[in-house]
Amino acid sequence: MVMWSQVYNPFGSAVLSTIVAALPVVCLLGLIAFARMQAHFAAIIALILTLLIAIAGFGMPSGMALEAAGLGALTGLFPIGWIILNVIFLYRLTVENGSFKTLQDSIAGITADRRLQLLLVAFSFGAFFEGAAGFGTPVAVTGAILIGLGFSPLAASGLSLIANTAPVAYGALGTPIVTLGAVTGLDPFALGAMAGRQLPFFSLIVPFWLIWTFAGFRGMLQIWPAVLVCGVAFAVPQFLVSNYHGPWLVDVVASLVSMACLFGFLKIWQPVEIWASPALRSGETEATLASRPASLGAAATAELSGTPRHSSSDVFKAWLPWIILCVVVFIWGTQTFKDVVNPLYFPKWTFEGLHNMVQKVPPVVPKATPEAAIFGFNILTMTGTGILLAAIISGFVMKYSPLRLIQAYGETLWVVRYSLITIAAMLALGTLTRYAGVDATLGLAFAQTGWLYPFFAALLGWLGVALTGSDTASNVLFGNLQKITAGQLGLSEILMAASNSSGGVMGKMIDAQSIVVASTATNWFGHEGTILRFVFWHSIALASLVGVLVMLQAYVHPFTAMVVH
Repeated sequence: MVMWSQVYNPFGSAVLSTIVAALPVVCLLGLIAFARMQAHFAAIIALILTLLIAIAGFGMPSGMALEAAGLGALTGLFPIGWIILNVIFLYRLTVENGSFKTLQDSIAGITADRRLQLLLVAFSFGAFFEGAAGFGTPVAVTGAILIGLGFSPLAASGLSLIANTAPVAYGALGTPIVTLGAVTGLDPFALGAMAGRQLPFFSLIVPFWLIWTFAGFRGMLQIWPAVLVCGVAFAVPQFLVSNYHGPWLVDVVASLVSMACLFGFLKIWQPVEIWASPALRSGETEATLASRPASLGAAATAELSGTPRHSSSDVFKAWLPWIILCVVVFIWGTQTFKDVVNPLYFPKWTFEGLHNMVQKVPPVVPKATPEAAIFGFNILTMTGTGILLAAIISGFVMKYSPLRLIQAYGETLWVVRYSLITIAAMLALGTLTRYAGVDATLGLAFAQTGWLYPFFAALLGWLGVALTGSDTASNVLFGNLQKITAGQLGLSEILMAASNSSGGVMGKMIDAQSIVVASTATNWFGHEGTILRFVFWHSIALASLVGVLVMLQAYVHPFTAMVVH
């Protein structure tokens, strides 16, 4: 088979080629958000359109296109679908056992205020899972916990997505930054330090943004001291660890400090008014929530919550499955564990008709480079396998029989079947666009923006995550393009490459994969379009703010002093 070189302007017009390249993502998001089509149908239709564009528009051989889609579908199921399946399995076990209700009561015992519960669960606790595992785990866990706490499905889904932004660049023990360094040849420590001079601003902003979105401006002002404590306690360690230690433990350390500080602060401070309703302040249409009170005086808190008192032993038992999950996921995320276990069983399947047969060419890469197409089935060290092990251990701790665990797993598989189909189709689409060069055509359009490029560098990262569902994949996709464009414009390569990752975190809330994870975790199947419409403008606004900060870092003193050269 003859090697095929990507073509980034197949129609002889940069504008027309860019419009055609944008059709798959426009089709996917449009069908979900506006046509209100079920996500798995929308993903399959968008994938078919992408195949037609790749083959007929960009000239990719049909056999290569089909293999690329197959590789993407496998990548969607493992590791991402594997994580979702096993997190939902654990969640359903705790609900059936009744321990989840006790966990819910214990969180309400810390504070009955829904805004403070959001800070603790969606932002701080979610950041720990982002740092330890990434790849959809935090949204799956926090979405499930919030829905169990009584939050409305839209609130649980949308707010989990908004909260899971600032920590993403350092997710899975720094995987996006480490990968960015490997792709660009730049020092990952310097890249992590640069991102650590951008994202702490948003670690301060996002908690305020989160509560404002949920409770409105007045509701946010009522608890601003707690929001500030939560944000500062995350942002300061995020800066210090990223700049003086490295990108690996940033989220883990920052999340633990944030949770500890917030928990300690709530021991000495509670708001005057307790926000009782789990519904969103605006945009909530569910009749069952419309009649619930928005807030009550502090004196009525006990009567409102009716929270049962549980013994310390019962509370510990309720938290034990999640403690087990935290410990196992953290171990699974360490490189030491991977180095020990991967040699035991790590088959790699080469897609012969695709492997090294597609060639990226300048200006996307410095010189013509063949694209590998190998699927590594590292099932033993996948995060989802660790979650499954934690679920099985927890099941036995909760006194489930082996037979019941097997039955419950089959029931969970049936519940998430459409979500798994959707994720497989979406990753097939994203992988196909990468091998066909469709995504590079979009990236090159951003690279033509001249002195405004620092602003659009962040939006390019945002686009990459929106397309691929992963900050890591976005860095693989556009990291080199950022470095090359920076050199051509006389900008800092470290700044532009890091901005790809920092801007990308804001695309995490709108990528279709994350939205499916959120709808699955909250048992709100078929409402992916509602979730997307809810978070879309938040994503655009926050990504634009990242772009503004990058512009200041590139051109304005004293922000230029923040740049790592």
